[in-house]
Amino acid sequence: MSEQCTHDCSTCTAHCASREPQDLHEAPHQLSKIKKVIGVVSGKGGVGKSMVTSLLAITMKRRGLNAGIMDADITGPSIPKIFGMKDKATGDEQGIYPVKTKTGIDVMSINLLLENETDPVVWRGPVIGGTVKQFWTDVIWHNEDIVFIDMPPGTGDVALTVFQTIPLDGIIIVTSPQELVSMIVEKAVNMANMMNIPVLGLVENFAYAVCPDCGKRISVFGESKVTEVAEHYALPVLGQLPIEPTLAHACDKGLLELFSGDWLEYAADVVEKVEHKEA
Repeated sequence: MSEQCTHDCSTCTAHCASREPQDLHEAPHQLSKIKKVIGVVSGKGGVGKSMVTSLLAITMKRRGLNAGIMDADITGPSIPKIFGMKDKATGDEQGIYPVKTKTGIDVMSINLLLENETDPVVWRGPVIGGTVKQFWTDVIWHNEDIVFIDMPPGTGDVALTVFQTIPLDGIIIVTSPQELVSMIVEKAVNMANMMNIPVLGLVENFAYAVCPDCGKRISVFGESKVTEVAEHYALPVLGQLPIEPTLAHACDKGLLELFSGDWLEYAADVVEKVEHKEA
């Protein structure tokens, strides 16, 4: 504290360390090479955030880019299941190594460290946050063009840890066509603004179903509000995913990398154009 401090920050002109903004970003592992980091978030659970994260990584891999996924949903990890991963993560004196999917996407998830994938993670918030931080500082993300971080729902401990300690280049918000979507999006947007992290846009899941007989689009959960919500926050709509049984089946069987679909091509275009923000 400065000797000139008046103890009233509203009138004091002294430059105290306590009033200077602190950079809490952690450096990645010294052997990591990461060009950009994109968070995938949602204000509530069950909107398909992990599937969107996986589809984005798959799309990037198909474009010839090296992609990784950090599964930050410690208590509800689903990324290994989506990719049908059975191998466990390994490590040595240098650090921990992510596990590659069938097409070469690097993945780190708590389920790749547990003896059984159904073992519950019964940890308190600080331990969970510390684990996510270690996925950044102790894991060797080698030569990644993009690392996607699959976040747990909400704005709790893990989201705060990621936003504060990892230099995110932007986030994508996953929503669903329900009346409360506006409130959910606003929470995520406000948190990103508080942390000075760009919001790249919205992806709507469960947007519609296609009748197998006539091909008509059916709004199962009501008419979509995503366009007006996006306009309200001056954000683009990056994609709308349908209710597609074959897509859900591919996730359940760990075969998502074999699935084809172009719903997130625009989202991938936007992510590719994002410039890396130095920590």
